[in-house]
Amino acid sequence: MTALPYWLGLTLIPGLGLARLRHLLAHFATPERLWHARDSDLRQAGIPEKVIATFVGGRAKIDLEQAWQKVEKTGAQVISQEDAAYPPLLKALEDAPLLLYVRGQLLPRDQIALAIVGTRRASRYGHDAAHHLAQELAAAGITIVSGLAQGIDTAAHMGAINAGGRTIAVLACGIDRLYPKENAPLAGRIVECGALVTEYPVGTPPTPGNFPRRNRLLSGLALGVLIAEAPERSGALITATAALEQGRDVFAVPANIFNPQGAGVNRLIQDGAKLVMTARDILDEFHPATPAVSPPAAARPAKNPRPQPAAAPPAGPPAPVPADLSAAEATLLAQMTIDPLHIDDLIRAAGLSAAEVSVALTLLELKGLAHNSGSMQYCRTR
Repeated sequence: MTALPYWLGLTLIPGLGLARLRHLLAHFATPERLWHARDSDLRQAGIPEKVIATFVGGRAKIDLEQAWQKVEKTGAQVISQEDAAYPPLLKALEDAPLLLYVRGQLLPRDQIALAIVGTRRASRYGHDAAHHLAQELAAAGITIVSGLAQGIDTAAHMGAINAGGRTIAVLACGIDRLYPKENAPLAGRIVECGALVTEYPVGTPPTPGNFPRRNRLLSGLALGVLIAEAPERSGALITATAALEQGRDVFAVPANIFNPQGAGVNRLIQDGAKLVMTARDILDEFHPATPAVSPPAAARPAKNPRPQPAAAPPAGPPAPVPADLSAAEATLLAQMTIDPLHIDDLIRAAGLSAAEVSVALTLLELKGLAHNSGSMQYCRTR
């Protein structure tokens, strides 16, 4: 038997904390020796009688062969801290999991990674920002890490996939219990171009308490964390806190001050997070660790550039209008921006009848050029 089943068995014993297991492994040197340790051996390791009883009693209830077969049925691989495939950035953390369950593949290039997280109830702006930045960063060779949740997480994963890049989803449940279920097709695509990763044993449900603990792995696998959109009370802010504690960079996309869904990221910027407007804002920060995606020397900004006056915004419409549209569609689209507008405002701005606008909006949505943001408000898609 290889060492992996013993690693697995040790992490399945209930009531043993990570710190205690680390102490025992340091004393017994190998997981196999620890698994077969007698009561007297455990006493010599300085373990209290109550903990010895917990260890021995829990071990007796675990069949290593059955536990291993249970993992194999999921199609996942198990990676211990002894394995060369264990992510170095994560391994350096004091509370790094002893064991990871992985579907897909972790590659050395995944050490150059950015976590993108945010609210599940993303606005169109937040969704587009996460997707756009993930797509550009993935195209530049950055692996995108997120949590497979709806909203910002989904947009980030999809941006990386659409760029032909790599992405990793960190789960708050067992590798066999995808959450949310609606993202099962997305999870399948992630396995093909990255990996699903969790520290939770097979069969573990996505209970609320798992998510805050999961968030430290999101930041731990990356060089930094980008909060794309988050309200004042958001799990994404827990990830930002974990990133700071781990010495990671924290980035934030500025939000509309009237949108409560973005109040958390604006607060992060006030507290010192780097404001992000383009992928280059992140790539420049990653430069020492990512020479392959650094800008040419001539394009790098000076260390202390002289402030320059802001350029005047270009005149004309905010974006070109496609040629294959009817006159009503073209007129209406020219009045729309990426910020939602109420249908009454669009009717007035376009100078069209309510019926004409209604039909044109439906056709623009079908063509993927407009998006219904709810409450009779519409915006352009990026």
